[in-house]
Amino acid sequence: MNRLATILLISSLVITSPAAVEVKRPHVLGIAHMALYVSDLQKARAFYKGFLGYEEPYTLKREDGTDRIAFIKINEDQYLELFAEEPKQDGHLNHISFFTDSAEEMRVYLSSKGVKVPEKVAKGKIGNSNFNITDPDGHTVEFVQYEPDGWTRQAKGKYMPDSRISIHMTHVGVTIGTLDPAMKFYGDILGFQETWRGSSNGKELSWVNMKVPDGSDYLEFMLYSTPPDAAQLGGKNHICLVVPDIEKAVAKLDSRTARKNYNQTIVIKMGVNGKRQANLFDPDGTRVELMEPTTANGKPVPPSTAPAPR
Repeated sequence: MNRLATILLISSLVITSPAAVEVKRPHVLGIAHMALYVSDLQKARAFYKGFLGYEEPYTLKREDGTDRIAFIKINEDQYLELFAEEPKQDGHLNHISFFTDSAEEMRVYLSSKGVKVPEKVAKGKIGNSNFNITDPDGHTVEFVQYEPDGWTRQAKGKYMPDSRISIHMTHVGVTIGTLDPAMKFYGDILGFQETWRGSSNGKELSWVNMKVPDGSDYLEFMLYSTPPDAAQLGGKNHICLVVPDIEKAVAKLDSRTARKNYNQTIVIKMGVNGKRQANLFDPDGTRVELMEPTTANGKPVPPSTAPAPR
């Protein structure tokens, strides 16, 4: 083979090499769950089950037979995971999770973008494929693929009583210290799309809402300039449950027997986003936001132009 033919062959191999092909991102379909550390699992169960009306389809136990993780089902795709363990970081937030149609493709895609990923996708104890990464603010982010034989899909059509205060966790909120790295990670790499940003005082940006690319759920960046203390973390790292009518939802809670064990006043207020809402707090101070899906007057609230915190 002459020299020219050899050069042409090598060139064609380089051009058609799989390494030169851009890896496609699989779908990010929605929020799977938020996992929380709880100091007293029985008290947490009383709040999420007895007061908010959810059911617990399954539990993972320690070797000594005690309960380690309780799963609270919101709908077919969304859960809360309650870890009966001491908090390790980030207040009572353990991790957030999004579900995808291919955990392995997501792992390969993130690796191609320079994100540190595990060597392989694991099969979790409840039978789903998943892996964890860390976002720019140090939050643990899980990607999960629901498997047909996993406990999640095996519980399809079950554990969804009418007593549920909400049937959809529309967003989760986590603390974000610096906006640009978070925007690059969730926006540029993962494909989340900004839908709104707001300010609590008009001078400094407080929130940025980032919708998953292939669904309606969103992640709310809870911005700060001064690192929040332990008590403040419970309000910032939060979940949001959508309710069609906030007054009816609060009245429903007030009528429950478990209301006597919740000693805080439930206040309905108008959010900066123009939506009526009420804040509840679990026994460890984690905020559960109840919020109507649309603005009270039916008109969108313009996004804030305030600068991000420094």
